[in-house]
Amino acid sequence: MSGTAIRTAEVLVSSPGRNFVTLRVVTEDGVEGLGDATLNGRELSVASYLTDHVVPLLIGRDAHKIEDTWQFLYRSAYWRRGPVTMAAIAAVDVALWDIKAKLAGMPLYQLLGGASRNGIMAYGHASGRDLPELFDSIRQHLDEGFRSIRVQTSVPGVDAVYGVAAQPSSSGRYDYEPAQRAPLPAEEDWDTRAYLRHIPRVFEAVRNEFGPELPLLHDGHHRMTPIQAARLGKDLEPYDLFWLEDCTPAENQDALRLVRQHTVTPLAIGEVFNTVWDYQTLIREQLIDYVRSAVTHTGGITALRRILDFAAQYQIKSGIHGPTDISPVGMAAALHLDLAIHNFGIQEYMTHSATTDEVFRTSFTFADGYLHPGDQPGLGVTYDDDAASRHPYQAAYLPFNRLKDGTVHDW
Repeated sequence: MSGTAIRTAEVLVSSPGRNFVTLRVVTEDGVEGLGDATLNGRELSVASYLTDHVVPLLIGRDAHKIEDTWQFLYRSAYWRRGPVTMAAIAAVDVALWDIKAKLAGMPLYQLLGGASRNGIMAYGHASGRDLPELFDSIRQHLDEGFRSIRVQTSVPGVDAVYGVAAQPSSSGRYDYEPAQRAPLPAEEDWDTRAYLRHIPRVFEAVRNEFGPELPLLHDGHHRMTPIQAARLGKDLEPYDLFWLEDCTPAENQDALRLVRQHTVTPLAIGEVFNTVWDYQTLIREQLIDYVRSAVTHTGGITALRRILDFAAQYQIKSGIHGPTDISPVGMAAALHLDLAIHNFGIQEYMTHSATTDEVFRTSFTFADGYLHPGDQPGLGVTYDDDAASRHPYQAAYLPFNRLKDGTVHDW
């Protein structure tokens, strides 16, 4: 064990285009593993949890004991679950899997059972303030190689809508990173009735322009009540969506029963979930079609694999969360898992900025609509300390919504 005992564990916070929290674990023999602990808009909470409460527990532990370490960190804290705890555990878990695969001399997916497919179908993020702009964005994504497209659009009468790239943002493209580098979160407006009137017309126009074969996705971003979500799902049925994502806040898992009763539009849920307990009713009663959790926020590869194996019993597939608030380390971990599991569905993919790619050097590739994690031993990601040192942390917050009467609403 002496060579695989953990010698150091270091929390790295950098901001190459946006904030990331990375855990670097090094064994006595000098084998290094990386894990992603980024929690968008609350990054320092996870950095502190790791530095103050987890790192001291890792020194001297055998890096090979992934399952034992996972159970130790989950159960010994007593206060279980939640995004901060589970992101911290995920960072440790992924770093240890990275080390184990490097020691084995294999890409990580080989240790997860080997490849179940040749490539990983990914979807891109098209958006526009009006239909011509949206059509241009879809064509651009098709030219870039995407073969599945998420469609987001501005809503008449609403000033700013999540996921529309052309809207102003302190960080550039709005769908690249909506978190604003500012001391307080930005306030946006929302009108659900206007949204429900507008979105079906958008998808009708997109289908008329691009035909019936192109897989189309849409993100409701938790803003509808169950009955509103049911209405939208039913109204979108003629346009054959690949999925409707986060149609209603799903902390109340029973709410999805009502949605399911009224529409056959496939449903994807879970990017804000952290454990299998968040999914228990949704999976057992087959109230969703795709699991949307991220490796980074759900306790790592060990935990998310269990959730997806549970989902597979009910013919529910994966749709792992993968925007740019998942670092390239977290993205690589998702791709290794995607390649290995049988019930893969689709992978979200947003390209990171060139600055981010200078800090995180990756082996994964994207071509003709498909991702692949590469065949380097481990995750296939290295961290450039010199590049990271040029980009210190900057406070940033995600926006929030208010209705016209001033009521705070789900963003």
